[in-house]
Amino acid sequence: MPVRPAASPPAGAELRVEDLGLTYRSERGEPVRALDGVSLRARPGELVAVVGPSGCGKTTLLEVVCGLRDADRGTVAGPPAALMPQRDLLLPWLDALENAALSLRVAGQRRGAAREGARELFCELGLDGFEHARPEELSGGMRQRVAFARTLLSGKQLLCLDEPFAGLDAITRSEMQQWLARSLQAEPRTVLLVTHDVEEAIVLGDRVIVLSRRPGRVLAELEVALPRPRRAGHAAVAELRARALAELAGAGAGS
Repeated sequence: MPVRPAASPPAGAELRVEDLGLTYRSERGEPVRALDGVSLRARPGELVAVVGPSGCGKTTLLEVVCGLRDADRGTVAGPPAALMPQRDLLLPWLDALENAALSLRVAGQRRGAAREGARELFCELGLDGFEHARPEELSGGMRQRVAFARTLLSGKQLLCLDEPFAGLDAITRSEMQQWLARSLQAEPRTVLLVTHDVEEAIVLGDRVIVLSRRPGRVLAELEVALPRPRRAGHAAVAELRARALAELAGAGAGS
């Protein structure tokens, strides 16, 4: 039987970010303060969504959590994290199964064993029958599923998802939101999700962190104590969305 790092998926691990601050140099050499005193916590198995206007440091926050960028101050305490970037970054010369299996190949598995490990997850994620399809033959939603499979197969307990559905049409995006919620229920992880879509954050998240304009500061933390599955447009979702947008508007961030 093939070996999968996530064969018995962990419930996730806790992430703590304390007083994070980061300033970088622009292309002109000017200092740009991206984050200022950001603190947040993701409990084991929680999905914490981070929302805020463009350029407020959301992606920078994920890069720091994943160890891809060093902060100027503050601490990050948590397990190694896997990053799923905005673009799926599938390799065009590999088929879908091979793209998903890249995490296992990087971990040292042989090609055949890695493909078999990915094949099992393909069935769980509704991708069976498309194992040999090239990326250009897949829909946007299917490409995102392959990218998510690759992220899950890393075996990491902490996942950082950066605008995973930003490039999808509204119908596909809604379908993918529900699919992600089901997938995380079947394959539990602790998740830090960045999105500019407040409604998406409420549909998917256990808690929502609202960031200000740059430099990113925490404006509010909203508990999402709503039963699942959740749907965009429901009254309770709309109420929380209005609260989050009010926090953004109150700080001059707009809606």
